[in-house]
Amino acid sequence: MNQNQQLSQKELNYVEDQLSAEQLTMTKLRFYAEQTNDPEIREECQNLANKHQQHYNTLLKHLRTNQNLQ
Repeated sequence: MNQNQQLSQKELNYVEDQLSAEQLTMTKLRFYAEQTNDPEIREECQNLANKHQQHYNTLLKHLRTNQNLQ
């Protein structure tokens, strides 16, 4: 996609839905990490939560960039 090309409303809705999904996944993984007594499972949950945080941040950056174009 061209840097100056705006997302359609439908695309923006998809991005917002994905942001919500990423946020929910992060919350669940952090909860699971806190609940387990197994250090390997805790570490894996934390690593996965961090990856979803990166996804969330990337999507949010694209969303904000698109809003600034409007």
